[in-house]
Amino acid sequence: MRLIITRHGLTEENLAGIIQGHLPGKLAEEGIIQAQKLALRLKDEKIDFIYSSDLARAADTVKEIAKYHPGTPLIFTEELRERNLGEFQGQKKYQHGITTKSTTAQLEPIHGESVKQLIIRGEKFYQKILTEHPSDCVLLVGHNGINRAIISSITGQDFYGFELQHNTGVSIFEIKGDGHYEIEILNSAHHLD
Repeated sequence: MRLIITRHGLTEENLAGIIQGHLPGKLAEEGIIQAQKLALRLKDEKIDFIYSSDLARAADTVKEIAKYHPGTPLIFTEELRERNLGEFQGQKKYQHGITTKSTTAQLEPIHGESVKQLIIRGEKFYQKILTEHPSDCVLLVGHNGINRAIISSITGQDFYGFELQHNTGVSIFEIKGDGHYEIEILNSAHHLD
């Protein structure tokens, strides 16, 4: 299996330091340009299936990619949503001592999803994709947290060991039937240069 994982483009909420979680998010002007550059980066990939978070910021990003892959099945799913940050959603990061460019992993909402639950969700989705598409090229369009959870599942490395995923950063894995994998690129945003 060839697995391509990317994150949505920059949002207005990212720029404002707003915690998004399950909020839809709106691509900023720069985010739209990032999505278009990402689409050009991926246009020559032979993609068999595309899975995307159903949240607007990911959906709007994947629509740019899909323009170059007409006829490729596009499945929107809640399984690729960002972590549900419950009562923190819509609040400013600085209110919780988090810088604009850092992760919200330390937040543990009462009415949301823990990091452990996110990691389990990522592992479950990764296993589902492996089972359903063992020899396909699959593109996943998600978010920082869920992407890190899936990459952690692929590599067996600690979730916290992975850097913040760049907006439209691309990671590509070749996954063998025995579970071994090769990393072609990891969190690359060279297409934005």
